[in-house]
Amino acid sequence: MKYEIRFSGSGGQGVITASVILGAAAALHDGKNVIQSQSYGPEARGGATKADVIISDAKIRYPKARHIDYLVSLTQKAAVKFIKTLKKGGVVIIDSDFVDLPDSPDHRIYRLPMTSSSIAKFNRTTTLNVIALGAFAEVAGLVSADAVKKAVLDNSPAGFEEMNIASLDMGRELARAAKKN
Repeated sequence: MKYEIRFSGSGGQGVITASVILGAAAALHDGKNVIQSQSYGPEARGGATKADVIISDAKIRYPKARHIDYLVSLTQKAAVKFIKTLKKGGVVIIDSDFVDLPDSPDHRIYRLPMTSSSIAKFNRTTTLNVIALGAFAEVAGLVSADAVKKAVLDNSPAGFEEMNIASLDMGRELARAAKKN
């Protein structure tokens, strides 16, 4: 099977880093074929950003994501811009603190309070991308939990490993709670 995942948000939120970590987890720790790409607006911070990951058990023949299976959006602007790239039956994971999308029979939406949860636990939002990654990993189940944890640790700055693993777990818990509803 082949899956196309798009992380989207605003420059500086770490969506590119989240996609790199996901790609590393799938390729290095789960042995899957992976392509990761990114694009962002002309602004270094605050501009529209998207990062795509294609994960496949077979050879990937085209390097660009065209039919998005999973969309993770951290800003309203990104959600509105990229929802049209989601294929019918796809899944959307949004930060419900800043993103509001209407329900649709064409896709499933997970509304997760990622920013407020991060502020409540860590008094910061710098690990929002890792929370989103944890939520995605829980919802999609495409990459093993162990692989994602290893990739997060591999990509954590010294001294931030514990907070990043707690953020990953927070994302998973938010997704589990949303699955029950």
